[in-house]
Amino acid sequence: MPARQPIALVLAATTVLALSAVSAARHPAAAQGIDLSELNNIVNQATNELAVQINLSGRQRMLTQKMSKEAVLLALGVEPAKTRLKMLKTALLFDRTLKGLMHGDKEQNLPPTKQKDILEQLEKVQGLWKEFLPLIIRLGKAKTVERDIIEQIAQKNLPLLAEMNKAVKMYEQASGADTAELAVVINLSGRQRMLTQRMAKEYLLAAYGIEPEKNRARMQKTMELFDRTLKGLLDGDEKQGLPGTKDPAIRAQLKKVMDLWAQYRPMLQTPPDKADLKALEDMSLKILAEMNRAVKMYEESW
Repeated sequence: MPARQPIALVLAATTVLALSAVSAARHPAAAQGIDLSELNNIVNQATNELAVQINLSGRQRMLTQKMSKEAVLLALGVEPAKTRLKMLKTALLFDRTLKGLMHGDKEQNLPPTKQKDILEQLEKVQGLWKEFLPLIIRLGKAKTVERDIIEQIAQKNLPLLAEMNKAVKMYEQASGADTAELAVVINLSGRQRMLTQRMAKEYLLAAYGIEPEKNRARMQKTMELFDRTLKGLLDGDEKQGLPGTKDPAIRAQLKKVMDLWAQYRPMLQTPPDKADLKALEDMSLKILAEMNRAVKMYEESW
């Protein structure tokens, strides 16, 4: 890849995000080239749209943690050019998916959300995103990382995550009685993706020196929840509303995640060393990818 290309991509991404920050409050579907009449036809025809909405709204939770993790990696000097571009791409995907959940996005197979209460919740998320996005843009443009930006990201990512999680729960609760159990499974398997990134973010914040004891304690709780939910997805967990699965393909996929978890967990329990941070990042993305495959399998079984 020519040396100038990553720079051009960073500039393009920051420009798109900056424009999005200005126009986030008003985003007509027509501006995205979305045909709402066609989407209305899709709404009537498809049987798994709610599954897609639960999956992709759930993915939004993960993206809040992934871009925050990438911001801290950037502050720690881990592959700065590559990490900056990943962070901006993550932010672009969050921005596009949020708009897609609200107004529809044909390429993501998202119909526009019709339920007033869910739209109101997504507007709350959008309000927080308008505060969070400028921090990502500043990092994308900055030659050096200011600690103040990372401190603000460490503070503001959690309310964004919490409000996005409320939206996911609302999509889950919109399912009928015959699909309620599967809606819970898609939600909680999707939450696993977020936890893979959240625990890495908490590890890295401690390594960077931002509330190290608090972030290590948070990471421990995140790890425990991931471990318990993974076991529940496989064999059931009544308290979490997880029935377990007998589907051979899904069980095999979850066992792939379990194998990666056995490698990832010790890395998170090892004192940070800058030389090991790239390996931690690589593993966080591997387990995320395999967990995402499992979520897609649940979605397609709707």
